[in-house]
Amino acid sequence: MDPDNSSTETPDQLKQSLVDLGRYRDKQTFALLYDFFAPRLKRHLMSKGAHGEMAEELVQETMLSVWRHCKSYDPDKSTASTWIFRIARNLWIDRLRKEKADLMSPLDNYPESSFVPAMTEFDSDKIKSALNNLPQQQAQLVYKVYYEGKSHREISEDMDMPLGSVKSGLRLAFTKLRNQMGEVK
Repeated sequence: MDPDNSSTETPDQLKQSLVDLGRYRDKQTFALLYDFFAPRLKRHLMSKGAHGEMAEELVQETMLSVWRHCKSYDPDKSTASTWIFRIARNLWIDRLRKEKADLMSPLDNYPESSFVPAMTEFDSDKIKSALNNLPQQQAQLVYKVYYEGKSHREISEDMDMPLGSVKSGLRLAFTKLRNQMGEVK
């Protein structure tokens, strides 16, 4: 990328810069990507409703995530812009979910506190059947909570998922389990 001409970078140049960042972890390449994307990300996030300070924080989080996960970027699957803006979008959604969760009561915030199946009430076949009917990712989340005893944050780190996605995935899984096990909230 040409630092003097960063506003006219082509999608192919951006894609190559992101690939190079993944390969070489070059701070100068990162700085050039940052300079190119930061103002665009901030403008986009503000158009979605993020106030100035929050938009700046989300830009920082997005670009930190780009730095951490650039090796996983696949140029055959998306453009650099699509990949980076998707990260920003997911972080924005997670922030909105967190704000919503902060407004909820503590019991509503943690579904496992409102639904703990008593093993004596259900036979293991019924539990296995209910877990097998969940989407794979939701079943993994439930397994990690109950069988591995992991916290939401530990699961987030283990599965490389945003914390908000772990919590919402567990909420969905518990709702489905309640329905399958005959409990209605």
